[in-house]
Amino acid sequence: MSAPAPREAFVRFADVQKSYDGETLVVKNLDLEIDRGEFLTMLGPSGSGKTTCLMMLAGFETATYGDIFLDGRSINNVAPHRRDIGMVFQNYALFPHMTVHENLAFPLEVRKLGKAEVEERVARALDMVELTGFGSRRPAQLSGGQQQRVAVARALVFEPKLVLMDEPLGALDKQLREQMQFEIRHIHERLGVTVVYVTHDQGEALTMSDRIAVFNDGVIQQISTPEGLYERPENVFVAQFIGENNRLLGTVAERNGDLCSVTVEGGLVQALAVSCGGRGEATILSLRPERVTVAPEAGSCPNVFDAVVEELIYLGDHVRSRLRLLGDEEFIVKVPNSGMHRPMHVGETVQVGWSAEDCRALDSPPSFPAAN
Repeated sequence: MSAPAPREAFVRFADVQKSYDGETLVVKNLDLEIDRGEFLTMLGPSGSGKTTCLMMLAGFETATYGDIFLDGRSINNVAPHRRDIGMVFQNYALFPHMTVHENLAFPLEVRKLGKAEVEERVARALDMVELTGFGSRRPAQLSGGQQQRVAVARALVFEPKLVLMDEPLGALDKQLREQMQFEIRHIHERLGVTVVYVTHDQGEALTMSDRIAVFNDGVIQQISTPEGLYERPENVFVAQFIGENNRLLGTVAERNGDLCSVTVEGGLVQALAVSCGGRGEATILSLRPERVTVAPEAGSCPNVFDAVVEELIYLGDHVRSRLRLLGDEEFIVKVPNSGMHRPMHVGETVQVGWSAEDCRALDSPPSFPAAN
């Protein structure tokens, strides 16, 4: 019995490059596959190439080199309005002179659907975003969150193969932005539509995505699930960009299988050898603040060091503690506010510890600045 043929990706970038001036590549040799029904987020700082990738997929920009496929068909020469793609923008792009109903009906009427079907789909879209009864209002009569819901509904009302979202929550306040993150995620789960989402907000990406592609300097640095990126960053850029992170600059003293010993200022640290070089080569250690234990039990972890408390900030569920140890005056530890830890005081010396597996020895991508 022959093995089943591999499933073809729903969206595929094949060796795609993009240059605006013929010299500088803003997207470099991009190979990316997105599954049908997946929520994939392109995450990165401004100028990293993520929005350009989205615009090429939408058809608003043309790839300088390479091919983009949608559902197995090259769309390089397909006009944007023929790609069957829904779009949601940061500024909503609603027609101000039209009612909510008319905004939602517009993409259906352009596709020459019958009046009865238009009414049915508009009613269904309003219900989906919990705006039934708002059809007669104009965008100016809606709150920012309601306008964004209408924009999402308009992108979905014609049942596109794919929905692209470009920083859609950037104009909302923090509380509403967090609420809309869950609403968009739940709509995606109910409908099963494929979503490609662009943001520079790592918290937003972690909350909403099935997978995240982290961009920097036109290259995907790492692509994985939210948990995979946070817990297992493959280089320093990803470790720094996703969540809070302690960095210790050192030199590899010894490698032993998956583990290594790293000499840092003031001590020897046991770490997981992820992408570091051999003995004598520089490396950057990455360690999440919540993985550090204050006053660890004797023998519970291989890395135990004295630290001086420089600053304590009470944040409700935890105390953010800034310590001085191993030559670093900005070493952060998050101590849970569970009542199980004795209070610390600024100026006192405490012991902290962590496992070798939680401390990742990484190299730095060329575009990332070296540690001080």
